[in-house]
Order: sequence, then C-alpha cells, then structure tokens
Amino acid sequence: MVKITFIEHDGSEHTVEAKVGESVMLAAVNNGVPGIDADCGGSCSCATCHVYVDPEWEDKLGSTNPMEEEMLSLTNDRKDNSRLSCQINVTEEIEGLVVQTPEFQF
Repeated sequence: MVKITFIEHDGSEHTVEAKVGESVMLAAVNNGVPGIDADCGGSCSCATCHVYVDPEWEDKLGSTNPMEEEMLSLTNDRKDNSRLSCQINVTEEIEGLVVQTPEFQF
C-alpha cells in the first residue's frame, strides 16, 4: 500500500492508503476524500478529479497525455501543476504523494 495525502482548499488533510496499480482518483473515491467526484468513473472525460500536485512530485508523475490536456483546458482553476487524478497511476515510487483539491470542486 502507498500513502497519498489529499489536502482540501481549507487545509483539511486526508491521508489514505492506495493499492499499487489503481489510480489516485480511485484511491480518493474508495476512501471518501471530499472534492474528488469522479463523475466519469476515471475515463478522463469530465475533470471532476482535478488536483494540484505538490511541486516536489511533478517530475515523478510524468507528463500529461493529450486527452488529459484537453480535459484540463476546460477547468476554470487550472494551474501549471494541475493533473487529473484518474490519470495518475499508483506506484511504489509515489509513496507520500501530496495533492490539493481545487476549491471549485466542493
């Protein structure tokens, strides 16, 4: 299991344990993390799993794919460190990952 910390816009933290091979979005949904709606179920077609990746983790997660870029372009609160959590795979290398959920998803 890999620990991931989700920080809400108000600073509330939720640290969850995720299974290697699942997505960060699925880990959030399975653990009831507020702000990760995942309306499309992880098919990269809604952006309701938008997160901001802590800067120290950006290089470890790889780059966005074209579909993710398209979905992120539709979000109002996009930043340079925006990602869709459905597109981030849980691996041992992301133990301790920290992401923040945007305020508009609450």
